[in-house]
Amino acid sequence: MAKAKKDKKIFVLDTSVILYDHNAVKNFQEHDIAIPITVLEELDNFKKGNDIINFEAREFIRFLDDLSGTYMLQDWIQLPGNNKGRFKVVMNTSSKATLDAERVFNDNKADHRILNAALNLQHEAKDAKVVLVTKDINLRLKAKSLNLPAEDYSTGKIKDVDSLYTGRTYIENVPYEDINQIYEKGSIPSSIIPKQQLIQNHYYILKSEKNSVLGYYNASEDRIEHVEKKTVYGIKPRNAEQTFAIHAIMNPDIKLVSMQGVAGTGKTLLALAATLEQRKNFKQIYLARPIVPLSNKDIGYLPGDIKSKLNPYMEPLFDNLKFIQNQFNETDSDYQRITEMVNKEKLVITPLAYIRGRSLSNICFIVDEAQNLTPHEVKTIISRAGENTKIIFTGDIYQIDTPYLDSQSNGLSFLIDRLRNHKLYAHVTLEKGERSELANLANEML
Repeated sequence: MAKAKKDKKIFVLDTSVILYDHNAVKNFQEHDIAIPITVLEELDNFKKGNDIINFEAREFIRFLDDLSGTYMLQDWIQLPGNNKGRFKVVMNTSSKATLDAERVFNDNKADHRILNAALNLQHEAKDAKVVLVTKDINLRLKAKSLNLPAEDYSTGKIKDVDSLYTGRTYIENVPYEDINQIYEKGSIPSSIIPKQQLIQNHYYILKSEKNSVLGYYNASEDRIEHVEKKTVYGIKPRNAEQTFAIHAIMNPDIKLVSMQGVAGTGKTLLALAATLEQRKNFKQIYLARPIVPLSNKDIGYLPGDIKSKLNPYMEPLFDNLKFIQNQFNETDSDYQRITEMVNKEKLVITPLAYIRGRSLSNICFIVDEAQNLTPHEVKTIISRAGENTKIIFTGDIYQIDTPYLDSQSNGLSFLIDRLRNHKLYAHVTLEKGERSELANLANEML
């Protein structure tokens, strides 16, 4: 049965949506898609560079070139695929409607020209609802103030961040004898855990009235195994979650690990220390983080050469490395080994953009501040993994520095939500701050 005309929609996409996902135009089912010419002008400014937004801009421009063929883009063009709508570029950004965004907001800027393009469509379209789609919250508010429906781009966005997978479960009233068996034999059949709570590579804190034990579900053996506290390269876990994180990183059968937690929970420190502990298993160790420019300005605004520009972004990673090194005396081999690894580039601390596109075989790759990545960036990084590669993502989904991501749409949340219960993946949420009492005070009370 054909869909009623009144249900037909025209979605107007702004630049933030394209830079988040260059395939966005393919994700609106049978509805039509419009792009204001202003968006193409803005994408032109993003097409050069090595960051993911530059890649997204270039890919979308190529898509438009292929789509247009012999057609003119200001005309409606059928999108490829079954049950897809049409596409066009809206050329006129001077308002023909009753409302003019540039006049209302008293400013001639790109956002207002995008609003006018959507208002023009709303004025012209008699049989369709026009909706502006943008990841810019302020632009959505402006649109709604003009009586123009607006919404966030929801593809890749998780529904409920408060119920996001944590990687561990507390189970009480476990028989004392079962816990003793885990200590004595190292494992126990998984039947002690309710079946609905069994998840591959999941961690458990099992308690009886007299004792408790940390456990891990080994799905291939269908057993709950004992997780022992293990010191890695001078760093000793201070709580159950840190113990679980070290176990996941040290487990050779787990190729992908994520750690989520607020500042001071030890995410980066544990990832680096546990990786150094197993350094002989990898050709190189990469510790990388995305560059998020201050006040959304490019690093070119900063003084000095490229090394000077990048140092402020990389300094927290060097701080963690120095903290690990200082667990030993300068004359100790473990202290000197870190210096040697850095000098010989066995251990590399670098901006994420500098290693994009490289082969990731026989490498342990730690990605810090992963909450500032898009889902597509996370997918791109993981898809580069070769043989004997382990990837560790760390971050705090509530501490996002990029303007068009939030706790529901960032790459780290997306990864945690999508990959739970996979045999190659483990996740641990770190909740207890261990940096200092003062740092805990800030996280809890401010």
